[in-house]
Amino acid sequence: MPRRPGLRARQALPVALLATLLAGGVAPASASAAPKRVYQPGDASTCSVNPKLAKHSMRAMWIASVSNLNWPSRAGLSPKQSQAELIGLLELAKRNGHNAVVLQVRPTADTFWPSKREPWSHWLTGTQGRNPGWDPMAFAVQQAHQRGLELHAWVNPYRVAQDATGKKLSASHPARKHKDWTVSYGGKLYYNPGLPQVRKHVVDTITEMVAKYDVDAVHFDDYFYPYPVSGKSFNDSATYARYGKSMGLAAWRRSNINLLISDTRKAIQRTRPGTQLGVSPFAVWRNAQTDSRGSATTAGVETYDDLYADTRTWLRAGMVDYLVPQVYWSRSLKAARYGTVTQWWADLARQSPRSNVYLGEASYKVGAPGDKAWRNSRELVSHLELVSKQRDARGRAVLQGHMFFDASSVRANKLDAHRIVAREWYGKPALTPRTPWLDSRAPAAPSVKRVGNDLRIQAPGATQLVIYRVVKPGRVNGCDLADTRFVAAVVNNTGRWTIPAAQRGNAAWLVSAVDRGSNESAVTLVR
Repeated sequence: MPRRPGLRARQALPVALLATLLAGGVAPASASAAPKRVYQPGDASTCSVNPKLAKHSMRAMWIASVSNLNWPSRAGLSPKQSQAELIGLLELAKRNGHNAVVLQVRPTADTFWPSKREPWSHWLTGTQGRNPGWDPMAFAVQQAHQRGLELHAWVNPYRVAQDATGKKLSASHPARKHKDWTVSYGGKLYYNPGLPQVRKHVVDTITEMVAKYDVDAVHFDDYFYPYPVSGKSFNDSATYARYGKSMGLAAWRRSNINLLISDTRKAIQRTRPGTQLGVSPFAVWRNAQTDSRGSATTAGVETYDDLYADTRTWLRAGMVDYLVPQVYWSRSLKAARYGTVTQWWADLARQSPRSNVYLGEASYKVGAPGDKAWRNSRELVSHLELVSKQRDARGRAVLQGHMFFDASSVRANKLDAHRIVAREWYGKPALTPRTPWLDSRAPAAPSVKRVGNDLRIQAPGATQLVIYRVVKPGRVNGCDLADTRFVAAVVNNTGRWTIPAAQRGNAAWLVSAVDRGSNESAVTLVR
């Protein structure tokens, strides 16, 4: 298979050739005069790259289905209505310069696909188990990929019902057949994470989905053991007595969640290699006053102690492909300042070469009462500016992008905050971050032929193409291709791309191929 592209720029385009291209002419026919047609893009380790023009950056938004928060807007919509709403959200993502969506497809142990293991979600039809008459998952994957968006399938592992007894569960729901799998806590019903059969059920359900649909990632949110409810205890004492062995209760609970993470990732890689596992946890692992390794915060919840999710270990051990800590606070919140928390995660990311770290952003807080910082139209964009300064010794980004919660708040665009982000940071299309521990082999450089204003492109094994348009006097080198300055488009690999009328004229066109792992090939000059 072809090698991963190197980091150093190769031979630049000769001045004579570029002058000919810019004049709309043809490359010299002489073999001795003809230059190489393939060039290697540089990166931040060899070139000076403006963070606002980063070639690889996660730009995503969450689309929540639970309680019909984002989509569908209400249960019982017709297939046509529901499809139109989803397309509208995907188009919203594209308009805002995003390259991924995180779609909730298993909100309460029910599914948005025809599952043999769990019933249809009642957030679709209003009645759990009722067939909506179409396959939302297949539609979502097809429509997202058609627009060049990754589709991360968001799964809540343990939540069963929004009430304590599950009175609205369908007759076929596994929680009805296995009441011993469930625990009522804080007015809701959960699967018991300590039961091996529960873990197997969750992993098998996810495996079913991954086998059937070409998702780019499986995504867990922050709900593992439930958030603490004052005066209540999670009743798993019998399960602990049976399976806890010699471990303390807290250590045993953390072990249960570690096993879920490990088993899920192994199942995903067996089923569809290269598909990622990501988690968006509560952003404080532990406060420093609890543990010297923790962050300089005074948060009321600590993921390690309260949700039994050892996110620090997951990252350091490469147990997940990405983490998105939900840093849903402003720069000025005393208990957990945005800058303080992101600095802690940046320091941890530097020690974690087998996982990416993105930042979860609280779009829903923009313009809201309370912390006055959120009434500043530039609070959100200031987060991107702050994060971009976290670099490694070679000048590369340590924190590689952002996810915004949620789609409705992105659409509302209060204080014009998201338009500011899109204008100042997302004006050029970007690829999602690479995952070289899953796949570091780039596809071969594409073969490209120009016919009039059409580019005919052959790029076997590629999912996307990067189209560069270069108008620049003198020489073009690898550093010109290291960022998105000259990127005209990132498109699906359909084999053909038409130069827009507004971009025709004197320019050199170059094309690279990109695979599912966001590995970019060498760049081919269009003749």
